[in-house]
Amino acid sequence: MDYLILKTIHILSSVIMVGTGFGSALYMFCANRWGNLEQKRFVSQMVVMVDWIFTTPSVIIQPLTGYLMMRQAGFGFHDPWLQNVLWLYILVGCAWIPVVWIQIKMSALTRIAVHTQTTLNPVYTIYQKVWETLGYIGFSGTMAIFYIMTTKQALW
Repeated sequence: MDYLILKTIHILSSVIMVGTGFGSALYMFCANRWGNLEQKRFVSQMVVMVDWIFTTPSVIIQPLTGYLMMRQAGFGFHDPWLQNVLWLYILVGCAWIPVVWIQIKMSALTRIAVHTQTTLNPVYTIYQKVWETLGYIGFSGTMAIFYIMTTKQALW
């Protein structure tokens, strides 16, 4: 496949991945702070759906197009900036995978509370705090990846 087509797909999928991630995080953050139970249920359900439809394919497309571009451009895994990107991508992935699981659990807890017309299980607050902490790690990591990919300069 042509390098410029790969690069376009790579950039667009990164924008989708980070954009939907940031948007979902913002909506969930706000719903958790100021929303009622029904709003939390709706937002958590939408965040799970958006992750499956948009974020997951982008997470798969990123390393595939990145690897193909790396090969075509003559870069290797020995390049320090690429090593930084790979380690950060793994770090972000290690934060994102539990976030997906937590989002599913949060959505289920809100659905149960709405369906049974009861208060939200207190474990939801624990999930919320862990979800936010992992989100900060993931978002910071992706911003560092954007910097490295743009400048081709290693951070360490």
